[in-house]
Amino acid sequence: MTRAPGFDERGTRIAPSARTPKGKPFTFARILVLHSGIHTLSDSLLPPETSLSRALKWRAEALGLGVMQKLLQALGPDRASALSGALWRRLAPLNKRHKRADAQLAAAMPDLTPEARNAILLEMWENLGRTTAESFHLTPLLADLSRFEIGPDTRAAITRAQETGAVFVSLHQGNWELAAPLLNALGLPVAGVYQKLQNPLAEAQALALRAPHYPLGLFAKGNDAARALLKLVGARGTVAIMADLRDMGGLPVPFFHRDAPSTGFPALLARTREVPLFAGVVKRTTGARFAIEVVEIEVPRTADRQADILGATANIQRCFEGFVRSAPGQWMWGHRRWAR
Repeated sequence: MTRAPGFDERGTRIAPSARTPKGKPFTFARILVLHSGIHTLSDSLLPPETSLSRALKWRAEALGLGVMQKLLQALGPDRASALSGALWRRLAPLNKRHKRADAQLAAAMPDLTPEARNAILLEMWENLGRTTAESFHLTPLLADLSRFEIGPDTRAAITRAQETGAVFVSLHQGNWELAAPLLNALGLPVAGVYQKLQNPLAEAQALALRAPHYPLGLFAKGNDAARALLKLVGARGTVAIMADLRDMGGLPVPFFHRDAPSTGFPALLARTREVPLFAGVVKRTTGARFAIEVVEIEVPRTADRQADILGATANIQRCFEGFVRSAPGQWMWGHRRWAR
Protein backbone atom coordinates (compact mmCIF):
# COMPACT_ATOMS: atom_id res chain seq x y z
CA MET A 1 0.00 0.00 0.00
CA THR A 2 1.32 3.47 -0.89
CA ARG A 3 1.70 5.71 2.13
CA ALA A 4 1.83 9.50 2.22
CA PRO A 5 5.23 11.11 2.80
CA GLY A 6 5.82 11.76 6.49
CA PHE A 7 3.35 9.06 7.65
CA ASP A 8 3.75 5.39 8.50
CA GLU A 9 1.61 2.45 7.30
CA ARG A 10 -1.00 3.14 10.00
CA GLY A 11 -1.49 6.73 8.91
CA THR A 12 0.36 8.15 11.91
CA ARG A 13 2.69 11.07 11.35
CA ILE A 14 6.39 10.27 11.70
CA ALA A 15 8.31 12.55 14.04
CA PRO A 16 10.65 14.91 12.15
CA SER A 17 13.69 13.29 13.80
CA ALA A 18 12.70 9.91 12.34
CA ARG A 19 12.42 11.07 8.73
CA THR A 20 14.95 10.64 6.00
CA PRO A 21 17.43 13.48 5.39
CA LYS A 22 15.54 14.56 2.29
CA GLY A 23 13.55 17.06 4.34
CA LYS A 24 9.86 17.95 4.39
CA PRO A 25 7.52 16.17 1.96
CA PHE A 26 6.62 18.29 -1.05
CA THR A 27 2.88 17.67 -0.90
CA PHE A 28 0.14 19.35 -2.89
CA ALA A 29 -0.78 21.28 0.28
CA ARG A 30 2.79 22.55 0.52
CA ILE A 31 2.69 23.73 -3.12
CA LEU A 32 -0.43 25.74 -2.28
CA VAL A 33 1.26 27.10 0.82
CA LEU A 34 4.33 28.26 -1.09
CA HIS A 35 2.27 29.97 -3.78
CA SER A 36 -0.06 31.64 -1.28
CA GLY A 37 2.74 32.93 0.92
CA ILE A 38 1.27 31.18 3.96
CA HIS A 39 4.14 29.58 5.85
CA THR A 40 2.45 28.53 9.08
CA LEU A 41 1.45 25.13 7.68
CA SER A 42 4.80 23.72 8.75
CA ASP A 43 4.99 20.07 9.74
CA SER A 44 6.96 21.16 12.79
CA LEU A 45 3.73 22.53 14.30
CA LEU A 46 1.93 19.19 14.10
CA PRO A 47 2.22 16.80 17.06
CA PRO A 48 4.15 13.64 16.11
CA GLU A 49 1.11 11.42 16.72
CA THR A 50 -1.13 13.37 14.28
CA SER A 51 -2.97 11.05 11.89
CA LEU A 52 -2.91 11.60 8.15
CA SER A 53 -6.61 12.48 7.99
CA ARG A 54 -6.34 14.99 10.82
CA ALA A 55 -3.19 16.55 9.37
CA LEU A 56 -4.92 17.05 6.03
CA LYS A 57 -7.99 18.51 7.76
CA TRP A 58 -5.87 20.93 9.78
CA ARG A 59 -3.87 21.96 6.73
CA ALA A 60 -7.06 22.61 4.76
CA GLU A 61 -8.52 24.70 7.60
CA ALA A 62 -5.34 26.74 7.96
CA LEU A 63 -5.03 27.21 4.23
CA GLY A 64 -8.63 28.45 4.07
CA LEU A 65 -7.96 30.82 6.97
CA GLY A 66 -4.83 32.12 5.27
CA VAL A 67 -6.62 32.72 1.97
CA MET A 68 -9.46 34.53 3.77
CA GLN A 69 -6.88 36.64 5.60
CA LYS A 70 -5.21 37.72 2.36
CA LEU A 71 -8.51 38.52 0.66
CA LEU A 72 -9.87 40.55 3.57
CA GLN A 73 -6.61 42.41 4.11
CA ALA A 74 -6.51 43.31 0.42
CA LEU A 75 -9.91 44.99 0.78
CA GLY A 76 -8.82 47.26 3.65
CA PRO A 77 -10.62 47.47 7.00
CA ASP A 78 -13.71 49.44 5.96
CA ARG A 79 -14.64 47.47 2.84
CA ALA A 80 -13.78 44.14 4.47
CA SER A 81 -15.95 45.00 7.48
CA ALA A 82 -18.90 46.06 5.34
CA LEU A 83 -18.72 43.02 3.04
CA SER A 84 -18.35 40.49 5.83
CA GLY A 85 -21.12 42.13 7.84
CA ALA A 86 -23.53 41.99 4.89
CA LEU A 87 -22.75 38.34 4.20
CA TRP A 88 -23.18 37.28 7.82
CA ARG A 89 -26.44 39.24 8.13
CA ARG A 90 -27.87 37.35 5.16
CA LEU A 91 -26.45 33.85 5.71
CA ALA A 92 -25.92 33.38 9.45
CA PRO A 93 -29.66 33.20 10.36
CA LEU A 94 -29.69 29.88 8.47
CA ASN A 95 -27.28 28.47 11.07
CA LYS A 96 -28.69 26.36 13.92
CA ARG A 97 -27.26 28.83 16.45
CA HIS A 98 -29.85 31.38 15.32
CA LYS A 99 -32.60 29.39 17.05
CA ARG A 100 -30.57 29.18 20.26
CA ALA A 101 -29.82 32.89 20.13
CA ASP A 102 -33.51 33.70 19.70
CA ALA A 103 -34.48 31.48 22.65
CA GLN A 104 -31.88 33.04 24.94
CA LEU A 105 -32.82 36.56 23.88
CA ALA A 106 -36.51 35.81 24.51
CA ALA A 107 -35.74 34.46 27.97
CA ALA A 108 -33.51 37.38 28.88
CA MET A 109 -35.76 40.13 27.50
CA PRO A 110 -39.29 38.66 27.47
CA ASP A 111 -41.01 41.97 26.67
CA LEU A 112 -39.54 42.05 23.16
CA THR A 113 -41.82 41.18 20.26
CA PRO A 114 -40.71 38.52 17.74
CA GLU A 115 -40.08 41.33 15.23
CA ALA A 116 -37.88 43.22 17.69
CA ARG A 117 -35.93 40.06 18.49
CA ASN A 118 -35.39 39.37 14.82
CA ALA A 119 -34.03 42.88 14.25
CA ILE A 120 -31.64 42.47 17.19
CA LEU A 121 -30.40 39.11 15.93
CA LEU A 122 -29.81 40.39 12.41
CA GLU A 123 -27.74 43.22 13.90
CA MET A 124 -25.90 40.65 16.02
CA TRP A 125 -24.92 38.57 13.00
CA GLU A 126 -23.82 41.64 11.06
CA ASN A 127 -21.71 42.77 14.01
CA LEU A 128 -20.10 39.32 14.23
CA GLY A 129 -19.32 39.42 10.51
CA ARG A 130 -17.76 42.85 10.83
CA THR A 131 -15.74 41.85 13.89
CA THR A 132 -14.47 38.74 12.11
CA ALA A 133 -13.17 40.79 9.19
CA GLU A 134 -11.77 43.53 11.43
CA SER A 135 -9.76 40.97 13.39
CA PHE A 136 -7.48 40.74 10.34
CA HIS A 137 -6.97 44.53 10.46
CA LEU A 138 -6.07 45.15 14.10
CA THR A 139 -2.88 47.06 13.33
CA PRO A 140 -4.31 49.53 10.78
CA LEU A 141 -7.44 50.09 12.88
CA LEU A 142 -5.39 50.88 15.97
CA ALA A 143 -3.07 53.13 13.98
CA ASP A 144 -6.04 55.48 13.39
CA LEU A 145 -7.26 56.52 16.83
CA SER A 146 -9.77 58.91 15.25
CA ARG A 147 -11.95 55.80 14.79
CA PHE A 148 -12.41 55.61 18.56
CA GLU A 149 -14.41 57.85 20.90
CA ILE A 150 -12.29 57.74 24.05
CA GLY A 151 -13.68 59.49 27.11
CA PRO A 152 -11.99 60.77 30.27
CA ASP A 153 -13.07 57.70 32.28
CA THR A 154 -11.07 55.46 29.96
CA ARG A 155 -7.97 57.61 30.17
CA ALA A 156 -8.27 57.84 33.96
CA ALA A 157 -8.48 54.05 34.24
CA ILE A 158 -5.37 53.68 32.08
CA THR A 159 -3.46 56.17 34.25
CA ARG A 160 -4.33 54.24 37.42
CA ALA A 161 -3.38 50.94 35.81
CA GLN A 162 -0.03 52.35 34.75
CA GLU A 163 0.68 53.18 38.39
CA THR A 164 -0.62 50.08 40.19
CA GLY A 165 -1.42 47.39 37.64
CA ALA A 166 -5.04 46.37 37.06
CA VAL A 167 -7.47 43.76 35.83
CA PHE A 168 -9.67 44.66 32.86
CA VAL A 169 -12.63 42.50 31.84
CA SER A 170 -14.70 42.70 28.70
CA LEU A 171 -17.44 40.80 26.89
CA HIS A 172 -18.28 39.61 23.39
CA GLN A 173 -19.97 42.84 22.38
CA GLY A 174 -19.13 45.38 19.67
CA ASN A 175 -15.59 44.60 18.53
CA TRP A 176 -14.18 42.70 21.50
CA GLU A 177 -11.00 41.89 19.55
CA LEU A 178 -9.98 45.55 19.87
CA ALA A 179 -10.59 45.91 23.62
CA ALA A 180 -7.21 44.86 25.01
CA PRO A 181 -5.11 45.94 21.99
CA LEU A 182 -6.59 49.43 22.29
CA LEU A 183 -5.28 49.67 25.88
CA ASN A 184 -1.83 48.85 24.55
CA ALA A 185 -2.19 51.44 21.77
CA LEU A 186 -3.04 54.04 24.41
CA GLY A 187 0.14 53.31 26.36
CA LEU A 188 -0.89 50.51 28.73
CA PRO A 189 0.93 47.22 28.02
CA VAL A 190 -1.32 44.25 28.73
CA ALA A 191 -1.33 40.49 28.97
CA GLY A 192 -4.24 38.48 27.62
CA VAL A 193 -5.91 35.11 28.12
CA TYR A 194 -7.30 33.05 25.27
CA GLN A 195 -8.83 29.67 24.49
CA LYS A 196 -6.28 27.59 22.62
CA LEU A 197 -7.44 26.27 19.24
CA GLN A 198 -7.35 22.54 18.59
CA ASN A 199 -5.75 23.10 15.18
CA PRO A 200 -2.10 24.09 15.85
CA LEU A 201 -1.70 25.56 12.38
CA ALA A 202 -4.69 27.89 12.75
CA GLU A 203 -3.47 28.60 16.29
CA ALA A 204 -0.15 29.86 14.95
CA GLN A 205 -1.91 32.09 12.42
CA ALA A 206 -4.24 33.58 15.04
CA LEU A 207 -1.36 34.24 17.44
CA ALA A 208 0.62 35.97 14.68
CA LEU A 209 -2.24 38.48 14.33
CA ARG A 210 -2.86 39.00 18.05
CA ALA A 211 0.45 38.59 19.87
CA PRO A 212 2.02 41.93 18.81
CA HIS A 213 -0.77 43.74 20.66
CA TYR A 214 -0.15 41.91 23.97
CA PRO A 215 3.41 42.88 24.96
CA LEU A 216 3.08 41.24 28.40
CA GLY A 217 2.10 37.94 26.79
CA LEU A 218 -0.83 35.85 25.59
CA PHE A 219 -1.61 32.93 27.89
CA ALA A 220 -3.69 29.88 26.99
CA LYS A 221 -6.33 29.13 29.64
CA GLY A 222 -5.17 26.73 32.33
CA ASN A 223 -3.45 26.43 35.70
CA ASP A 224 -0.11 27.61 34.35
CA ALA A 225 -1.74 30.77 33.00
CA ALA A 226 -3.43 31.46 36.35
CA ARG A 227 -0.13 31.24 38.20
CA ALA A 228 1.66 33.41 35.65
CA LEU A 229 -1.03 36.09 35.75
CA LEU A 230 -1.08 36.21 39.54
CA LYS A 231 2.64 36.86 39.41
CA LEU A 232 2.31 39.42 36.63
CA VAL A 233 -0.40 41.45 38.37
CA GLY A 234 1.56 41.23 41.61
CA ALA A 235 4.41 42.95 39.78
CA ARG A 236 2.07 45.82 38.77
CA GLY A 237 1.26 44.44 35.36
CA THR A 238 -2.17 44.60 33.73
CA VAL A 239 -4.19 41.71 32.38
CA ALA A 240 -7.27 41.74 30.13
CA ILE A 241 -9.80 38.89 30.34
CA MET A 242 -13.00 38.06 28.48
CA ALA A 243 -15.45 37.21 31.27
CA ASP A 244 -18.90 36.76 29.76
CA LEU A 245 -18.76 33.10 28.67
CA ARG A 246 -20.34 30.25 30.61
CA ASP A 247 -17.90 28.66 33.05
CA MET A 248 -19.38 25.46 34.43
CA GLY A 249 -16.73 25.44 37.17
CA GLY A 250 -17.37 29.06 37.98
CA LEU A 251 -19.61 31.00 40.35
CA PRO A 252 -23.42 31.19 39.91
CA VAL A 253 -24.32 34.89 39.82
CA PRO A 254 -27.33 36.70 38.32
CA PHE A 255 -27.24 37.69 34.66
CA PHE A 256 -30.56 38.80 33.15
CA HIS A 257 -32.48 37.58 36.23
CA ARG A 258 -31.06 34.03 36.04
CA ASP A 259 -28.00 32.53 37.65
CA ALA A 260 -25.23 32.16 35.11
CA PRO A 261 -22.04 30.22 35.93
CA SER A 262 -19.28 32.83 35.62
CA THR A 263 -15.52 32.91 35.97
CA GLY A 264 -14.38 34.21 39.34
CA PHE A 265 -10.76 34.54 38.25
CA PRO A 266 -10.79 38.30 37.45
CA ALA A 267 -12.27 39.04 40.87
CA LEU A 268 -9.76 36.72 42.52
CA LEU A 269 -6.88 38.50 40.76
CA ALA A 270 -8.05 41.96 41.75
CA ARG A 271 -8.93 40.93 45.34
CA THR A 272 -5.74 38.96 45.95
CA ARG A 273 -3.34 41.51 44.44
CA GLU A 274 -5.30 44.55 45.67
CA VAL A 275 -5.47 46.25 42.28
CA PRO A 276 -8.41 48.00 40.61
CA LEU A 277 -10.88 46.04 38.49
CA PHE A 278 -12.36 47.67 35.38
CA ALA A 279 -15.00 46.55 32.87
CA GLY A 280 -14.73 47.90 29.35
CA VAL A 281 -16.57 47.58 26.07
CA VAL A 282 -15.79 48.68 22.50
CA LYS A 283 -19.25 49.47 21.12
CA ARG A 284 -19.75 49.93 17.42
CA THR A 285 -21.14 53.34 16.43
CA THR A 286 -21.16 53.07 12.63
CA GLY A 287 -19.14 50.92 10.27
CA ALA A 288 -15.63 50.39 11.63
CA ARG A 289 -15.88 53.17 14.20
CA PHE A 290 -16.32 52.71 17.91
CA ALA A 291 -17.09 54.27 21.28
CA ILE A 292 -15.19 53.08 24.36
CA GLU A 293 -16.79 52.76 27.77
CA VAL A 294 -14.89 51.83 30.94
CA VAL A 295 -16.44 51.36 34.39
CA GLU A 296 -14.67 50.56 37.65
CA ILE A 297 -16.06 47.46 39.35
CA GLU A 298 -16.40 47.47 43.11
CA VAL A 299 -14.32 44.74 44.77
CA PRO A 300 -15.35 44.05 48.39
CA ARG A 301 -12.39 43.68 50.75
CA THR A 302 -13.60 42.09 53.97
CA ALA A 303 -12.36 39.27 56.16
CA ASP A 304 -14.35 36.80 54.02
CA ARG A 305 -12.25 36.39 50.88
CA GLN A 306 -14.60 33.95 49.12
CA ALA A 307 -17.61 36.18 49.70
CA ASP A 308 -15.63 39.13 48.34
CA ILE A 309 -14.80 37.22 45.15
CA LEU A 310 -18.42 36.17 44.73
CA GLY A 311 -19.59 39.76 45.24
CA ALA A 312 -17.10 41.20 42.75
CA THR A 313 -18.04 38.54 40.19
CA ALA A 314 -21.70 39.47 40.58
CA ASN A 315 -20.77 43.13 40.12
CA ILE A 316 -18.98 42.30 36.85
CA GLN A 317 -21.98 40.48 35.43
CA ARG A 318 -24.34 43.25 36.57
CA CYS A 319 -22.19 45.73 34.67
CA PHE A 320 -22.13 43.46 31.61
CA GLU A 321 -25.92 43.23 31.67
CA GLY A 322 -26.07 47.01 31.53
CA PHE A 323 -23.71 47.06 28.56
CA VAL A 324 -25.82 44.47 26.75
CA ARG A 325 -29.14 46.20 27.44
CA SER A 326 -27.75 49.44 25.98
CA ALA A 327 -26.86 47.71 22.67
CA PRO A 328 -28.43 44.23 22.58
CA GLY A 329 -27.74 43.78 18.88
CA GLN A 330 -23.99 43.83 19.49
CA TRP A 331 -23.75 40.99 22.03
CA MET A 332 -23.37 37.33 21.08
CA TRP A 333 -26.69 35.77 22.07
CA GLY A 334 -25.70 32.50 20.41
CA HIS A 335 -23.27 31.55 23.18
CA ARG A 336 -24.60 29.09 25.76
CA ARG A 337 -24.47 31.51 28.67
CA TRP A 338 -26.72 29.82 31.21
CA ALA A 339 -26.62 26.30 32.63
CA ARG A 340 -28.72 23.72 30.83
